[in-house]
Amino acid sequence: MNDFLIKKTTAFFQETFGNAPEKVVLSPGRINIIGEHIDYNDGYVLPAAIDKIICFAFEKSNSNTSRIIAIDLEDEFEIDITSSMELTDNVWTNYIRGVINQLKLKDFKFDGFNCIFSSNIPVGSGLSSSAALECGFLFGLNELFNLNIKPVDIALMGQSAEHWVGINCGIMDQFSSVMGLENKVIKIDCKTLEYEYHNADFNDYSLILFDSNVKHSLMASAYNERRQQCEEGIEIIKNNFPGITSFRDCNEEHILGLQNVMNENVFKRCLFVVKEINRVKLACEALDNGKIEVLGKLMFETHEGLSKDYEVSCAELDMIVDTLKREEAVVGSRLMGGGFGGCTINLIKKGHEERIKKELSALYFDTFGIELKIYDVKIGNGTSLYNNN
Repeated sequence: MNDFLIKKTTAFFQETFGNAPEKVVLSPGRINIIGEHIDYNDGYVLPAAIDKIICFAFEKSNSNTSRIIAIDLEDEFEIDITSSMELTDNVWTNYIRGVINQLKLKDFKFDGFNCIFSSNIPVGSGLSSSAALECGFLFGLNELFNLNIKPVDIALMGQSAEHWVGINCGIMDQFSSVMGLENKVIKIDCKTLEYEYHNADFNDYSLILFDSNVKHSLMASAYNERRQQCEEGIEIIKNNFPGITSFRDCNEEHILGLQNVMNENVFKRCLFVVKEINRVKLACEALDNGKIEVLGKLMFETHEGLSKDYEVSCAELDMIVDTLKREEAVVGSRLMGGGFGGCTINLIKKGHEERIKKELSALYFDTFGIELKIYDVKIGNGTSLYNNN
């Protein structure tokens, strides 16, 4: 699938500019195995890059003018890189402008360029196509102009570009897009950016995403509300336990002991966060020991917590997970991402995938009248230079 994408992008480049590109870059989307809603609560996340990518082709334009073409959108724009960057109504171009703005703010010297890109990451599915766009684009300019930007800084600059666009994301998406390794998950400490790799050998299992194909409008307001409730909760905890500075210092007993001084929602949010931080640690141990069933059990527990305590699920996501929980061949399932729609991430025993896809799709359509989208994913490498020699 990626070979076809690379050929398509490079052929389009040749046709448009009359020569082969100087650099070709592959930048992946990401999944998060476990560790949801704890990036902003000083926790750990466990993401991985996947084998769905954006392919970029670049050359120097030998002028101040840059031409950027999005094949899939059948859209393009030109920009003078010496001019100041402004947000526009054409949203996809803002991510590109945001990256150029980061380079200018940090005084990197670069000239005009031509860039064409195409993607097989499903947009809006929670696989972080925006992080792949920012990081792949920046990685390409880094290579084209020998800017010597370190991988971690590419991730941080990608995050800053997204903040400039107006989306206050954590670091997980960009970090995993840049730093991913095939068959490895990355445990990222969201407080210090320290990270470590853990094996993700799902030998007997397939990683499949079921996209609910719904997006409930609660997402933005609920996200901000959850953040506020967690901030309120940690203040109460600190006031009662002077040694504690963040949720990672807490255990369940701390939270349970404060149930009578927290309002019900704040209590439930805090309980979820403390349990989820612990689940990430247990998930790493399970992966290190090749115990995929243990990991799956933790995924089911995470979904239960996201649905009942953090209250960011919805009827569609709950139905998918509840149905799969009754399937012996499914060892783990949970909603992935912010919630209120999007995908579930699922571990299914090999040999049962097609039957489960068919049965779940039919049941989902009967229940909600909505087509289920399905993505098979494998854990792949982070952003890299493609060399076809």
